[in-house]
Amino acid sequence: MDKTATTRVPVHPLIAGRWSPRAFDAAHTLAPAEIAAMLEAARWAPSANNTQPWRFLVARRGDASFGTLFDLLAPGNRQWAGDASALVLVAARTTGDDGAPLPYAHYDTGQAVAHLVAQAQHDGLATHQMGGFDRAGAAAAFGLGADLQPVVVVAVGRRDPAKELPEPFASRERAPRHRREIGELMLDATCERALQLA
Repeated sequence: MDKTATTRVPVHPLIAGRWSPRAFDAAHTLAPAEIAAMLEAARWAPSANNTQPWRFLVARRGDASFGTLFDLLAPGNRQWAGDASALVLVAARTTGDDGAPLPYAHYDTGQAVAHLVAQAQHDGLATHQMGGFDRAGAAAAFGLGADLQPVVVVAVGRRDPAKELPEPFASRERAPRHRREIGELMLDATCERALQLA
């Protein structure tokens, strides 16, 4: 199943080819080098004043931490995420070393996740980012301090195109990808006209 994005202009294949499957190969195991590459890519994401507020907990399937994190997922996510090779809890540190607030912590953490996802895509892995989980429960379960806010859980593994998912997930897995047109995203319509994208 090819779900490469149909883009208005050519973009990098890693961007066009990335999507968020739910059908993961339950027999696949992440190699330590694959995990290290994803974290290294995230480490080199840009951040305001180089504060690097992102923090990661990698729970591999079979580890106790995987079960703990899996149980904190929303019910819909628990229907498929258990077959992922790993669940990555991502948190944002919201205060700096001097105790001052880091107003861009969540923005910067999102960039780190994007780097992690791009590296996974490059290495032939699939990712699915989930906002549906118990944040307070995750903070308590993993002993996160008050300045660490859970942001997202990322399922990582190898896609299994033959896997049968329950509905409505099976339909979503097969559905074409879509995005808003650029004109809907622009604050200044003259820019879209200048780019001849209207």
